[in-house]
Amino acid sequence: MWEYMQRRVMCEAEYITANGATVRAAAAALGVSKSTVHKDVSERLKEIDASLYAEVKKVLSKNLAERHIRGGNATRIKYAHSKRAAPAKK
Repeated sequence: MWEYMQRRVMCEAEYITANGATVRAAAAALGVSKSTVHKDVSERLKEIDASLYAEVKKVLSKNLAERHIRGGNATRIKYAHSKRAAPAKK
């Protein structure tokens, strides 16, 4: 594996574990695509550092389990804002 790729994988993995970040958040923060981050932390990281891979996997599993809660909260907030912006009915 190329050296720049190994550095990128380690940087992504450290960001995810330090911040409890999702793949999408890590991709946005580091300026790479979410597909790249996903491939890096799910396949390439295992070859580089198995213990860090286990930590990242734990964070991503937690994020996956909480995904439906975050989606529900986002929907609730969206409709709360739209109710306030709508004109009052007569």
